[in-house]
Amino acid sequence: MPNLGVTNGKLADCPSSPNCVSSQAPVSDKHYIEPIVLKGSNVSVHDKVLAVLGSSKRTKVVVNEVDYIHAEFTSAVFRFVDDVEFLFSQERNGVVNIDIRSASRVGHSDFGVNRKRMEAIRSKLKE
Repeated sequence: MPNLGVTNGKLADCPSSPNCVSSQAPVSDKHYIEPIVLKGSNVSVHDKVLAVLGSSKRTKVVVNEVDYIHAEFTSAVFRFVDDVEFLFSQERNGVVNIDIRSASRVGHSDFGVNRKRMEAIRSKLKE
């Protein structure tokens, strides 16, 4: 099983390969992607993320906790699995910060698929 989950409030670091993005990577790092910031309560934001994942093809939610979601995305042709994680901070002033991480389980390059996926999820959540 890949390096997943939350340890001391942090998602796992990305490996050195370019097939991973994380909002907890240093801003200057090639793996960095901005966290998702949404208005609402923790419950409403969590439910919104689950709804977007539920509407995504070939996606299975593996862990669904109050402050953490882990989903698996399976590619159509080669059936590669990517792990996608969401770590929810406590709502402050009606805003929830979601740290995100998306990583391929196999291979080296993903041709930007993980970054594109997370940006697509970000767009759907902002609708």
